[in-house]
Amino acid sequence: MLSGFKQFILRGSVVDLAVGVVVGAAFGAVVTAFTKALITPLIALLVGKPDFSALVFTVHGTVFPVGEFVNALVSFLLIAAAVYFFVVTPINALVARMRKAPAPADPTTKKCPECLSEIPIDARRCSFCTQPVLGKAA
Repeated sequence: MLSGFKQFILRGSVVDLAVGVVVGAAFGAVVTAFTKALITPLIALLVGKPDFSALVFTVHGTVFPVGEFVNALVSFLLIAAAVYFFVVTPINALVARMRKAPAPADPTTKKCPECLSEIPIDARRCSFCTQPVLGKAA
């Protein structure tokens, strides 16, 4: 029973997923710090508020902290943009560059030397002008 668990844990996809989660969490922390240190002050220059966490509204005594949501939304958009532009786009370009063009298919037709019509490659006589055609390539 433990050997099966050991095989499961040491399987490549599980280890890759664990590494991805750890790197993703660290990347999220970096983007969150970037948002708080640079983006939020830039927004404060434009709007006049350095942090949206103070934005709240109250309905019948219930407080709705919409500022926290706005901060989380800005962080999410920055993380999504960074992942797209710095991970997805380069990987797609690399995959496209590595993909080889398919080899051209063998020809199935040839031209009649007399009337220049397309005829099957194994034909011995042109179906359009009835002239004899020699060989596979005319």
